[in-house]
Amino acid sequence: MSPAKPPATDVSLTHPDRLYWPDEGVTKQILADYYAAVWSFMAPYVVNRPLALLRLPDGIKGHQRFFQKHAWKGMNAHIDEISDPQDAESEKLLRISDFDGLVALVQSAVLEIHPWGTTTDHWERPDMITMDLDPGEDVAWSAVISAALEVKARLEGRGFAAFVKTSGGKGLHVVAPLAPRAGWAEVKAFAHSLAEQMSADTPEKYLATAAKAKRAGHIYIDYLRNGRGSTAVAPYSTRARPGAPVSMPLDWPELNGLSGPAALTLANVPQRLQTRPSNPWGGFFDAAVPLE
Repeated sequence: MSPAKPPATDVSLTHPDRLYWPDEGVTKQILADYYAAVWSFMAPYVVNRPLALLRLPDGIKGHQRFFQKHAWKGMNAHIDEISDPQDAESEKLLRISDFDGLVALVQSAVLEIHPWGTTTDHWERPDMITMDLDPGEDVAWSAVISAALEVKARLEGRGFAAFVKTSGGKGLHVVAPLAPRAGWAEVKAFAHSLAEQMSADTPEKYLATAAKAKRAGHIYIDYLRNGRGSTAVAPYSTRARPGAPVSMPLDWPELNGLSGPAALTLANVPQRLQTRPSNPWGGFFDAAVPLE
């Protein structure tokens, strides 16, 4: 599934050799080149969506770390400011509409991109459900894979398609595309009930609450990604962590061959895309059905 020819951009990078991941030698230019390689796959998940952004102007070893949902001084014009239709008086939110916008994020030291689960075409109707599997201490990677397969089975049992990606952190995200008809409250309630059912059926393995005291040895099934204004890291986004891991879409059979949730990185993903026969999330939005 060789990526399309890298898109052109009008955005110029200042200090392209600035190190964002010093130990890995990843510079601003290398990050921009990575996003050019994955843009054709990534675009549907980041374009025209409200965004929360993690900016690290001095790279992952620097002291400056800003989690931003609003504009900053000197922000590039290719990053749009948009009004929340439910809160027009508050600070404007952020969005990109094209590859120039993504390069503008790179220029601004955005190392993680966290979109809402909807587009600004239908603000109040999510177009995906995200179940974030977050393992506590001492949970084997194989148990996280098993949990993802169980979420898949439960979603499919309700008529949804289920897709999987690494979080680039500790766990996995199982994501179901939605026809954007139900509102935020209904979608969050559905995700909550799915997490509660898994926790009730197998309490020795799963938790549906984030209580730190109970986390050890359990997988927290985080359904809170599905509330209005909540976000989850975008497919193909890098993470501001050692190794420059990427939140990477996978085919389900690939999970068993994966060494861990941070195994796919900025260094190995572009080569992987050139050698794979198909895009694992290629049919994502075509598979969308409404939440009844």
